[in-house]
Amino acid sequence: MSLKERIKLLVQLGQYMTASTDEWQAAKQKAFGQNNWFTTPFIDLAVENISAQFLQQDQLLKVAEKYQIPEANNNPKKIGLVLAGNIPLVGFHDVLCVFITGNFAFIKPSSKDEVLISHLIKKIIEWNHEADHYFILNEFLKGCDAYIATGSNNTSRYFEYYFRHVPYIIRKNRTSVAILTGEETQEEIEKLTDDVHQFFGLGCRNVTKIFVPHKYDFVPLINAFKKYEYLLDHNKYKNNYDYNLAVLLLNNKYYMSSGSILLVQDEGLFSPISQLHYEYYDQKNKLKESLKKNNSIQCVIGREYIPFGKAQCPQIDNFADGIDALKFLGDL
Repeated sequence: MSLKERIKLLVQLGQYMTASTDEWQAAKQKAFGQNNWFTTPFIDLAVENISAQFLQQDQLLKVAEKYQIPEANNNPKKIGLVLAGNIPLVGFHDVLCVFITGNFAFIKPSSKDEVLISHLIKKIIEWNHEADHYFILNEFLKGCDAYIATGSNNTSRYFEYYFRHVPYIIRKNRTSVAILTGEETQEEIEKLTDDVHQFFGLGCRNVTKIFVPHKYDFVPLINAFKKYEYLLDHNKYKNNYDYNLAVLLLNNKYYMSSGSILLVQDEGLFSPISQLHYEYYDQKNKLKESLKKNNSIQCVIGREYIPFGKAQCPQIDNFADGIDALKFLGDL
């Protein structure tokens, strides 16, 4: 397939994903049945972000020009993809990168997010049967020319061992933080609540910790968090909230709560589901330098960083872990 044909299919896919066809709605319902964290509103949010940021023709053409993707790939490589499944379609960007460069994607979907990825690939093949060569869903990914794998810090060691003989990108646990000054507007605070709560806080781009100046007034923030009180209607989320609250009470540890999320002073970047860590800082410049050196941070939200409310809206050439997957594929 030519680059032009592949881009045409990706644009068509974006249009399909934002249409409310019975077939697509049924796939989303099936995905929720398989994984109850994938509620319809959060699937729709992921789809909206992917369609808007990844699957517009001008964006795809811009990327093709930036990375000098040839019209025809006369020497396609087999790229093994081990996809994550923490939020809906989180592995889609890797699939897109392999397809637009004209390589063959050997895909091992996460058991948590198999339905949506499989459905979208089947639609692409249905529209153009030549695309059948570009997507192979398989539990085992032997004999590939390169690998892109996403997992935990623990599984990354196994990936590095198994894939040691070929080029690879291995992604580990990451999370995101926000730096507050106390001068944020009400609108900025309300947008921050989205960065914290969307996808139940399960994404690597979700804010799991905030840094605040001493004497920071938490009241406006806690009041804004009440926007997501409805999350307690979700059984899995409420179980996590109740468990974490019980642990705090048993340990006689100070906490604040909006009724749906627990704010706890803690040095850890990663917080449990339904909990948000906070830490006070003295000098913002020192804080910024320390965060630069931390490899566990996916992105930083704040006035001098990614705007509030935009954590889950990466551009098509914004890559997980800061590793340029399109350059990696081009260098092969």
